[in-house]
Order: sequence, then C-alpha cells, then structure tokens
Amino acid sequence: MEIKTPKIKGIPYEEFKDNETLDDLLKQLNEGGVNVITGSLDQLINWGRANSLWSLTFATSCCGIEFMAVGCARYDFARFGFEVTRNSPRQADLIMCAGTITNKMAPVFKRLYDQMAEPKYVVAVGGCAISGGPFKSSYHVVNGIDKIVPVDVFVPGCPPRPEAILYGMMQLQRKVKVEKFLGGVNRKESPIVVTEVPDSFKQEMKEEE
Repeated sequence: MEIKTPKIKGIPYEEFKDNETLDDLLKQLNEGGVNVITGSLDQLINWGRANSLWSLTFATSCCGIEFMAVGCARYDFARFGFEVTRNSPRQADLIMCAGTITNKMAPVFKRLYDQMAEPKYVVAVGGCAISGGPFKSSYHVVNGIDKIVPVDVFVPGCPPRPEAILYGMMQLQRKVKVEKFLGGVNRKESPIVVTEVPDSFKQEMKEEE
C-alpha cells in the first residue's frame, strides 16, 4: 500500500511538523489582517461541550428553589450555556442533585444516573446532597450522594447562594475543557469543592445587577 505525501501549499512537508515555521506563518497571516486560530480537535470539542451542558432536573427539596432562582432573570445562567434542562436522562449531560436523597429515593437516583449517556457528570448542591445535612443522623437519609454515584463538583451550603451554584457550574466547565477524547485517555480529575465564592465574582454579579 502506497502512502502518499500530502502537499500543502506554501508549507514544505518537512517543515509541517516544525512549530517555529508554523508560528512564523501564523504571525505573517495575522500581520496581514487574516484571523487565524490554532488548536487541537479536543479543545474544539470540549469548548462546545463545556458551553452546552444540559442538566437533568432533579430537585428533591429546598435547594431546588435556589436552582430555580439561578434560572430566572436576576441571575440567568443562560449566559453560561447551561440553561437547557432536560426531563429525560438520555438527553442530559449532567445531573444536578439539589436536595435530600432518602434511602427510598436512592435507587431511583442511581437508575437515572445509569441511563445517562457518557460522558456524564454529577453536581451535588447543598449540605443534604453532600453529607445528609441536618438529617445526617436520620435513619432514612443517605449521608452523601457520593456513596451512590461519583460526584464531580460539590457546592456546599444550606441552601447555597445562586452565585455559588453558578461558580460550581463554572468549575465543571473548566473540568470538561481539560478532558481528552482523541489521542489519549480522559484525565482523571479529582472532585471540585466550592469552598468559597471569590469576592471578584460577587462584585461582577453586583455590577451586572
């Protein structure tokens, strides 16, 4: 089988893998007024995925009210690309667990997670979803959904502020953007815990209001 050498106009094949030659070519194009962006296919795919996260609606208690507030006009998480919520796990990218999970609800929650297509993510919102919250000593409450499914982002609070939920989703976006699907195995990133919303982010939210 004959392997044909590709011919690229303006770039000798020997210099095609030379990064300095490519950088010089891009610099010449940019100086000439041509807009050129370089990157990998992984970066392009992850950019699209990170900015179009569809969440499965799964609010079981009071943290669900905060999730609704984030979707309203005051905070409007449509700006970040994850305003589309789905009622079917087969159309969702992530499951945002906002509220208490009881032992009776746990099998249903696990079944919904299993029905989601890969890659899938889990965001634990509020103290009840993270550790059982004020009901951690109860006989009927699961002390953390990480005992049932793997969690990617923890957003603590009882309930957490809408800014904290937004910040947690932004952390999930950053996590998605560093994954690799072509030319390597996905990076195993550790779960992200939103310990405190940065003051700069709070200031930006106040200025937009």
